Amino acid sequence: MTTTKTIKQVTEIYKAPAPHTVGDGFRVQNVFPNGNRLGRRISPFFLLDYAAPAYFPPASKPRGVDEHPHAGFETVSILYQGALEHRDSAGNYGKLTAGDVQWMTAGSGLVHEEKHETEFSKRGGILEAVQLWVNLPKAHKRTAPHYQDLSKDGIPVIPVGKESYIRVIAGRFDGQTGPAQTYTPINLYDIQLKAGDTVTLSLPEGYNTGIITLKGAVIFNEADKAHGVEIALFDTSEGEILISATEDAALLVLNGEPINEPIFAYGPFLMNTQEEITQAIDDYNAGKMGRL
Repeated sequence: MTTTKTIKQVTEIYKAPAPHTVGDGFRVQNVFPNGNRLGRRISPFFLLDYAAPAYFPPASKPRGVDEHPHAGFETVSILYQGALEHRDSAGNYGKLTAGDVQWMTAGSGLVHEEKHETEFSKRGGILEAVQLWVNLPKAHKRTAPHYQDLSKDGIPVIPVGKESYIRVIAGRFDGQTGPAQTYTPINLYDIQLKAGDTVTLSLPEGYNTGIITLKGAVIFNEADKAHGVEIALFDTSEGEILISATEDAALLVLNGEPINEPIFAYGPFLMNTQEEITQAIDDYNAGKMGRL
């Protein structure tokens, strides 16, 4: 008896808008919320900016984003090329090089800055990165700020196809568990597919799924084509997604259990109510999130 496998179907594909500059060091495309067209269909993920490969000439002063606050969510920085450094109001400092991931839980609030790493700035070079915002459920929005610095050496790499691979940043794939600890169930995969290679993902029922084609071109389920920089949304049924690369492709898979709570967002704050937004602003202005 032959068992027919369920296919997780593409519901929509969105093209990211034209790039814009964040600070003086990041030329990004806002894949979502992208005018809030995706909304709850991508929860628990709230925002994703992709900084496509861009050359920055040598500079005496590091470029980047100056002091700014965050509260109520987590930022996930994935570095593909270049080098970054950060510091915050609690005295934390760190660097990211190609392949590293930083998972920062802003929680109750902190102030930080993100810059090109000093030596990288002096010599110049190509920068490529993703920053993803992950919402926190109400029960954890006031958790103390902390970091998970995920070195590339600690992220499982699973070969697929001939020369392709999947890095498991969070969740599980093919028996491997990613190093990131999350407040709600999440699968986060960095996929690098060579032209002609394929990979099949089996994803759980009820989770939201978005797959961003950062570079190259792929076909989902032998039917739906996506190019860089586009995000494909899928239905929430349990099932498989077949990804076939028609060109060398880089993809980011976002799969997570939705947080079914109200969302109020204002600038760098992501809360459940307008009153909580007002409180976060007051806390920042009163210096309760600290200063650099």
